[in-house]
Amino acid sequence: MKLSKSFIKTLRDAPKDETARNGALLTRAGYVHKEMAGVYDFLPLGLRVIENIKNIIREELNKLDCQEIQMSALQNPEPWEKTGRFSDQEVDIWFKTELSSGGVLGLAPTHEEPITNMLKSYISSYKDLPLSVYQFQTKFRNELRAKSGILRGREFLMKDLYSFHTSEEDLNDFYAKVEGAYDRIFNRLGIGDETFETFASGGIFSKYSHEYQTFLPVGEDTVYYNADKSVVLNKEVYNDEVLADLGVTGENFKETTAAEVGNIFKLKFKYSEPLGLKFVDESNSMREVYMGCYGIGVSRVMGVIAEKFADDKGLVWPKEVAPYQYYLVAIGTEGTRVADEIYAGNEEKILFDDRDVRPGEKFADADLMGIPERIVISDKTLAEGAVEIADRKSGETKLISLDELKNLLTR
Repeated sequence: MKLSKSFIKTLRDAPKDETARNGALLTRAGYVHKEMAGVYDFLPLGLRVIENIKNIIREELNKLDCQEIQMSALQNPEPWEKTGRFSDQEVDIWFKTELSSGGVLGLAPTHEEPITNMLKSYISSYKDLPLSVYQFQTKFRNELRAKSGILRGREFLMKDLYSFHTSEEDLNDFYAKVEGAYDRIFNRLGIGDETFETFASGGIFSKYSHEYQTFLPVGEDTVYYNADKSVVLNKEVYNDEVLADLGVTGENFKETTAAEVGNIFKLKFKYSEPLGLKFVDESNSMREVYMGCYGIGVSRVMGVIAEKFADDKGLVWPKEVAPYQYYLVAIGTEGTRVADEIYAGNEEKILFDDRDVRPGEKFADADLMGIPERIVISDKTLAEGAVEIADRKSGETKLISLDELKNLLTR
């Protein structure tokens, strides 16, 4: 991308109605545009970040032989009514719409019911199992107070994975594989050191579920953790009974705030039973399918990363997440000529600030946008046979030769 060709404009100040740091910085840096409370557009830079997050998740799930699909956002009430979850009294976050021909549809807040209902057409025998499918889907939740920038929205992007099994043993085995995949995903996203599998309520059909909580000052959840952070519990299950069950005492536990970025759940027959998802086993008996579900909030992860790593100058993206790896600045006639040559063929790696503005403005925008490395090609450094490269995170600046830069860009 050449900034002179982009409609993106950075802002000196955040909009007055944007109080969350992630929302303010992402808006100022040209990553998102706020439509209304809890609803954001993702602009070219923001969309590239979202796609990078999705690709990391996709690569790790595909290693588990999960299959990607795309389901509809509009929801037929029928399967939801069978589980009792279309009722506004049971689920109070529905967006619903009336058809001109009569009847009501919903906008999906999640997809357990429709995926279970759909797979009745594709699962009939033990030979069809196990099966795991996932999607990246826009979800809609009528939150009473949408706040915290893109950490909590009324419209947001989510990865939801669903698995189907012949036995609890097979479900448990796949569940453990997803735990490993999630560890790899969050490490690659750059938040693995501060993201922990957290014990949470399992509701009516399992003792516990597991959340993935990233320690964050502005997080909406309260969690407790022991000295080495090997045991982390959501406040909702932090009590003497649970501590005893886990074989730990609460004496040395500390409290902190965190943002939930994912969750995994052993559903067992929660949805397969009321919706009639069954299979014929090897002894020709009809049995209900075991299920699990596994979510990651894609747009929320983006907000968490923005919150966690930002400094007083702006955003600081981890390399695997960043929209571009290099922010290129040209100064002077010869600097511009060489920069054009460097940019050609490296368009996917370089955000080229070729605008006719002062170098200081370009440097400030480079810091605000948070691109991992800034390259400055100027007449002055070229006269010394070098170009300048600066690391956004550490602030370290060094001179390298033009050949070294070309080699760097080929990696």
